Amino acid sequence: MAVITLHYRYLERLVGSDRETILARLPMIGSDIERIEEDHVDVEFFPDRPDLFSVEGVARAMRGFLGLETGLPKYKVTPSGISFSIDPGLAAIRPYLGSAVIRGISLDEESILSLMGLQEALHWAVGRGRSKVAIGIHDLDAVTPPFRYLAADRSRAFVPLDFSEEMTMEEILDHHPKGRAYAHVVRDFPRYPLIVDARDRVLSFPPIINGELRTAVNIICTALAETGATIQCVEIGGAHVPTLAPTERLVSANEASTLLGVELDPLALSLLLEKMRFGAEPAGGDQVRVMVPCYRADIMHDWDIFEDAAIAYGYEHFDAAISPTFAIGCPHPVMEIYGAAREILCGLGFQEVMPFTLTNERVLSSRMQRPLPDSALKVMHPISEEHTHVRTDLIPLLLEMCQLNRHRELPQRLFALGDVVEGLATRQRVACVSTHLGADFSEAYAVADALCREFSLAFTVREPDDPAFLAGRRGALLVGGRQVGVFGEIHPAVLNAWELEHPVAAVELDLTAVPGYPCPPGTP
Repeated sequence: MAVITLHYRYLERLVGSDRETILARLPMIGSDIERIEEDHVDVEFFPDRPDLFSVEGVARAMRGFLGLETGLPKYKVTPSGISFSIDPGLAAIRPYLGSAVIRGISLDEESILSLMGLQEALHWAVGRGRSKVAIGIHDLDAVTPPFRYLAADRSRAFVPLDFSEEMTMEEILDHHPKGRAYAHVVRDFPRYPLIVDARDRVLSFPPIINGELRTAVNIICTALAETGATIQCVEIGGAHVPTLAPTERLVSANEASTLLGVELDPLALSLLLEKMRFGAEPAGGDQVRVMVPCYRADIMHDWDIFEDAAIAYGYEHFDAAISPTFAIGCPHPVMEIYGAAREILCGLGFQEVMPFTLTNERVLSSRMQRPLPDSALKVMHPISEEHTHVRTDLIPLLLEMCQLNRHRELPQRLFALGDVVEGLATRQRVACVSTHLGADFSEAYAVADALCREFSLAFTVREPDDPAFLAGRRGALLVGGRQVGVFGEIHPAVLNAWELEHPVAAVELDLTAVPGYPCPPGTP
């Protein structure tokens, strides 16, 4: 979730309304007000609406929602006469480039803060931490077109931002704060992407300093256009970008009425959509022709449009009613086992976390020094390189959590409960990790023993061949001759892979081994 700071003075100027009216209606467009301060408000938006990650984008939406300016925003794009050439050597590295020229813009402190916040929010929501998209904004007066996007030798040197001395691109990855943070994105490439001007001066080393690509360009350009700036396109490989043209869809008013439970004819639906800054008009029968603004990257289905119609109608105007399928639930027996595991581990001083179900081979295998199981379930069409596999173990995800919190105080004792998938079978597991100066095999053994004792598991122990743990400081839990868990002290090489400086004791247990488990192992 992105938290955006909206300065009242700038927001009121762009919306054309007072802060009390804006604050009263702002939550109704799908936001959550985090805190209200004297000169600004911090608002949280869902990551599917990156066009709202700036004061300008929020103002545009609010003008429509308040009925001050409805319909499709129109953005004129003129040629800039500026071009980019792309080095064919980038084809296997970072081959895509988007650009635009913004003129006639006047930035004060508040608009600069909004622009910087938008850039960083887009890096997170659209760019996946710069792995997909890296954004750079430059003063056109200080550079000389045409520009080149090239695959540069790793030894090329220049003076990076906030530094006074030249550094090679390799040195930037090792010593520059942004270089260290994003080195993993380009480290394995034989050459690095670089943008230079006509005088061979370096503009940017993406994604270090400075698809989804079109979305980022459109959002930034249209946000700046809201301040009165003019947009010019750039020639890239023979094509002119951006166009800022809307896309057209035909939707059914009858379908919208059925889905929302509100009677809407094509004209009524069109008026609601215009409040949400779509272009809309009846198109015959029950059809509505909808022009989707170029910055609305979240519109992928007709129902996404109907959701906006519901927002414009006003959620407060829908009748509150109990669902006809209402029933009083009771805990599933597996949830009761989860509850017992929570009580045990909380009593031992652990804190619960909830890692994602989807992960990747780097987390499950390479950093753990374990081969990826043949039974690992791979996502056929992953939306991100970070989410390519369904998790097969919980300990790797807990170590990832420790890495994210490695600068926090010690000790850290974390546990997680949930499903793992082996082939097509789902199993329920519990895992915990403890990291501090004294974390060792004895601590892991004590926790494993406590879990098994409280669950009435009669177990034996043997040493497994698990490279994630130190030899001689690892154990496998056997119940009825079947391995149902593992515990021990994490191997130093695994700790290094996770950038952890202190030892880690870890335990993982298959809850399907618990006496009285209510269904056959592998049942979802």
